[in-house]
Amino acid sequence: MSSSSEILDHARKRDTSLPYAGAVTPHEAYELLKCDPHVRLVDVRTNAERDWVGRVALPAEQHVAVQWSVYPGGTPNPDFLGQLAAAVPGKETVIVFLCRSGVRSRHAAKAATEAGYSQCYDILEGFEGDKDANGHRKTVSGWCKAGLPWTGA
Repeated sequence: MSSSSEILDHARKRDTSLPYAGAVTPHEAYELLKCDPHVRLVDVRTNAERDWVGRVALPAEQHVAVQWSVYPGGTPNPDFLGQLAAAVPGKETVIVFLCRSGVRSRHAAKAATEAGYSQCYDILEGFEGDKDANGHRKTVSGWCKAGLPWTGA
């Protein structure tokens, strides 16, 4: 097991061109959460995705849900930053953002960084990961494929 500082250092060096602090693998994100009780996982998927597909199984104080876009329609959540501020008030808090496949989480990490949060990290691969040859998720990559704690729908 690596320390949280080693994981974050590696995440920052993974891609120095990112408009936020860095990117972590699902395993690294989980290690961060285990090493440091102050780290927060922000799940930016829609409420429907969490209800129908599954959710991370972490202590309630370590993860929050703040939709990047809303269901139905996938329109941007106009109060994303306000809801994030209510859920994670400390601008120095290490935040790892999670979505389905790692796209919305990048946008959320960028927006949070622009709003003054200094420790925003994208969770690469997301909750379900990429699609396999049959168009199914959870079989190629992501939080679920990595065998990390989650509860099904």
